[in-house]
Amino acid sequence: MIVVFGSINLDMIFAMEDLPLAGQTLLARSLDLHPGGKGANQAVAAARDGAAVTMVGAVGGDGLKETALSGLRGAGVDLSRVAVTGHGAGHATGTAAVCTDAAGRNQIVVAGGANLQARADQVEDALLSPGTTLIVQMESDPGETAALILRARRLGARVILNLAPAAPLPLPVLKSVDILVVNEDEAEWLAGHLGCAGDASSLRSLLGGTVIRTLGGDGVEWSAVDGGAVDGSGRQPAPTVAVRDTTGAGDCFVGVLAAELDRGRPLAAAIRRAACAASLSCTRAGGQASLPAAAETDAALAKLAVDGLAVA
Repeated sequence: MIVVFGSINLDMIFAMEDLPLAGQTLLARSLDLHPGGKGANQAVAAARDGAAVTMVGAVGGDGLKETALSGLRGAGVDLSRVAVTGHGAGHATGTAAVCTDAAGRNQIVVAGGANLQARADQVEDALLSPGTTLIVQMESDPGETAALILRARRLGARVILNLAPAAPLPLPVLKSVDILVVNEDEAEWLAGHLGCAGDASSLRSLLGGTVIRTLGGDGVEWSAVDGGAVDGSGRQPAPTVAVRDTTGAGDCFVGVLAAELDRGRPLAAAIRRAACAASLSCTRAGGQASLPAAAETDAALAKLAVDGLAVA
């Protein structure tokens, strides 16, 4: 069982010739509406990879929520613990307005809205057993996220924290995480916050849990802990693909990593599968729309095996 506590958004994508300047009004070529939010993206990625997933979060009592939830529903994610917060200020469904220009540059504004109303007590204790993997990110209220991490650790669930976007959590909370996933920018921010180097090994030495640092086209590095002892470190090369859109690739990695670990696979194998799935997602446009099904990742992994791309 995978439980995802996090954000559920409606993404509004404006295709522009140029990005607007301050005070300027421009006409967009088109507007597309897509389900998004880091929590929802990770839940969909895990479900498409074959895991049983429960989503915990909040949406507003407005017309935006149905589109925001559509990808989760389509992937078969359990939505029984998603709250509908009602109407009024601070209760609208989370929304991201994304302007992209002809050169591929973008401007993004996010309104958290109902995501900040999600509460840790929406996850009952029985759902945080040792057989559960809990995934959290940083687009919900940080106090609620911290409280859920500490309770999950106490009850024996595996906790995966994707520190995205980078934001502070108390050190005892960070030390209660089993697996920390950060990209290069997030690792650098965290290292500055903690006063250590930003590589996976240095962060693991300070925090005590497994640290995975994603490196975009350069792959993944990790430093792992098992049973309180250093279990090993390694690097996973990234498959070479024709990149079309990297939106959601990091979320794809986290969701597929959790799904593979939930099946009892070793960490190195889970990282390899997650990196392969994330690379696949980069060959397609969109966020949730780009996330691969398990059979697609299986086929891509089989091809990698033939080509000889293995864990370094």
